[in-house]
Amino acid sequence: MSSRRVPIRHSLVTRLLVTSVLIAVAAIASTAWLATLTATRAISQERGQSLSDDKRVYDTLLGYAATHKDWSGVLPLITQRAADLDRRITLMTEDRVLIADTGTGPSLRTARPSVVVDPLNLDLGLTGGTDRIDKRAVGPYLIPPDERTLTTKLADDELTCLRSHGIDAKITKQPSGRATITLTTPDAGGIATTCSEGFADDATKTEAKALQALRERSAPCLGPTLAAQLQIRADFSTYLAKTATGPSDLGPPTNQGSYAPSAATAARVNSCVEKARRAQLQPYVAPAALLFVTEPNAAADQTTFTLSGDNIVRILAVTGGVLLATILLTVLVGRRLVRPLRALTEAVDRHAPAQVSTQDEIGRLARAFNDSTDRRDLAESQRRAMVSDVAHELRSPLSNIRSWLEAAQDDLTPTDAHLLDLLHEEAVLLQHVIEDLSDLAAADAGTLRIHPEPTSVRDVLTQVVDSHQGTARGGGVELAMDIQADPMLAADAVRLRQIVGNLVSNAIRHTPPGGTVTVGAQDTTITVQDIGSGIATENLPRIFDRFWRADESRTRTTGGSGLGLAIAQQLTEAHGGTISVESVLGQGSLFTVHLPVPVPVARSERFTAAPGGD
Repeated sequence: MSSRRVPIRHSLVTRLLVTSVLIAVAAIASTAWLATLTATRAISQERGQSLSDDKRVYDTLLGYAATHKDWSGVLPLITQRAADLDRRITLMTEDRVLIADTGTGPSLRTARPSVVVDPLNLDLGLTGGTDRIDKRAVGPYLIPPDERTLTTKLADDELTCLRSHGIDAKITKQPSGRATITLTTPDAGGIATTCSEGFADDATKTEAKALQALRERSAPCLGPTLAAQLQIRADFSTYLAKTATGPSDLGPPTNQGSYAPSAATAARVNSCVEKARRAQLQPYVAPAALLFVTEPNAAADQTTFTLSGDNIVRILAVTGGVLLATILLTVLVGRRLVRPLRALTEAVDRHAPAQVSTQDEIGRLARAFNDSTDRRDLAESQRRAMVSDVAHELRSPLSNIRSWLEAAQDDLTPTDAHLLDLLHEEAVLLQHVIEDLSDLAAADAGTLRIHPEPTSVRDVLTQVVDSHQGTARGGGVELAMDIQADPMLAADAVRLRQIVGNLVSNAIRHTPPGGTVTVGAQDTTITVQDIGSGIATENLPRIFDRFWRADESRTRTTGGSGLGLAIAQQLTEAHGGTISVESVLGQGSLFTVHLPVPVPVARSERFTAAPGGD
C-alpha cells in the first residue's frame, strides 16, 4: 500500500470543509439578502416618503422666497405644512441663525440640512429641471395689467397662425404675467418659429427696460465686443447681433442678422447673463436659508426600520427555508460520506474485498483493507504450506532414523560404522533444515543481524568454491571462477559466503555431469551461472519461495531443504542489495546478486545493517 498522502482535491477533509463553507455561505448570503431586502424596502419606502415630503416643502418655500424679500411671514406657512406632514420644519440662515421653527426639540445648529432654499440657485436633484433660477422670481420683469393684455393679444394672434397651419397649442400665463404659447401637437415643419416672429418675441416696455438693465450688468463679464452684440429675448434666450465693426471669429452670420457663436462663446455668454440675472433679482427675493425637515423631537432626519408583522413573517420564512435546506444538504452529504464506510464495515464482517469507488481517505482505507485481506489470505496459505513442508522435510529423516534404530534393536541390521554414518547423515540433514528455519524466522522477526566490514570478494568466493569442489567432482560438475580485479565490499563475510554457497550448491544439484558452474564477480555484482536443467518461465516468480522446488517429487537427488534460495534472498536484502535470476529451460540459469556501493569502513568497526540489530 502506498504511503503517499491523498491529493487535497480528493481529501475527505477538503470535502467536509467545502461542504461546511458552502452551507455557511448559503446561510450568510440568505440572511444578508433577507436583511438587505427588508431593510432596503423599508428604507426606500421611508426615504421616498421623506424625499416626497421634502420636495413639497422645498417647492412651497421656494415659491415664498421667490415672491418675498425676506422670511418674516413664513412661520404660518411652514406651521401648516408641518401639521399636514407630522414633521418638524426648521429654517435657518446660512450662518445657522434661526429664522422659523414649527416645534421644539434638540438643537439643529450642527445637523446636516435637508436642502438649501435659494430661488436663485435651485437644487436640480429635487426640481428635476435645468434652470437654476426659479421662474417665480420675476422681480423687475413683472408686467402691469395693460401690458398683460397686449401679450395676451399677441399670444392669440400666434395661436391663430398655428391653428391655420394645422398645429394646436394653448396659451399659458407666466409668473411675470406674460402670455405664452405651449404646443400640444408636434411641429415637424417648424411652423411655430414662423408664427412667433413679430409676436411673442417682442418684449413689453417693462420687460425691455429690465432686459436692458440685464445687458448692462452682463457687460463687465462679457467684454466690450460681446456686450455690444448681446441681445436678450423676453424668455432670457440670447443671441449675438451683427454690427458693422463686429469681429468675424464669433462664427458665421445667419440670415436673421445674428451670429452663430462657437460653443465656448455661447457658454461664456450664458454664464455671464445668468450671473447678471441673479444679481438683478437678488433684491426682490428672500436670502438663501437652510431647511431642516425632521421627525418631531429628533435632532436630524432619521430613517427608521420597524420590525413589523410582515417583516417578522418574512424573516421567519426565509430563516426556516435556509435551515431546512441546510439540514437536507447536510443529510445528503452525510449519507454520501457514510455510505462507503458502511460498505467497508459489511465487507469486514463478510471477510470479503471492499468495493473502492472514491479517491479520498475512505477509498484509501478500502484499498488498504483489501491489500491486508490479500496479505492475510496469502500468509494463511503460506502458513499451511509451510507447516506441510516442514512436516514433510522433518518426517523423512526422522522416519529413516527411527527405522534404522528399530532395525538395530531387532538385530535386523548390524550396529556398525555404516549405520552410524547413515544416522549421522540424517541428523546433519535435520540440523541443516532447523538452522535454515531459524535463519528465516530471524529474518521474519527482524532480528537477523549482519556485521558489515571491508571484505575481499575474491577471498570469499575462493573459500566457497574450495568448500564445494568435493561435491562438484562427486557429481561430475566443473566448478570455475571468473573474478574481475579484486572488488571490496562492506559486507558480512560469513553471511556473504552463506549467500554464494547456497547459490553454488543449488547450481551443482541442477547441473548434469559434464556441466560447468561458474562463480563470477565484478564491482558490486556477484554471479553464479550453470548450464543445467534451467527453470520454466512460469516458475521464475516462485523460485525464491520457501520449500518450493521445480521437482515436485522432492527427491534428495534433485532437491535440498527448499530453503536455500529463500535464505539467500533474505541475507541479500539484509545487506541492502537485490538478487535476481535469469533462466532458459534446458539451457541453465544465471543468479545475480547486486550489493550496494561499497562504503569505506575501518576493519575493526562493526555495525548492524538490518532491523532489530544492535
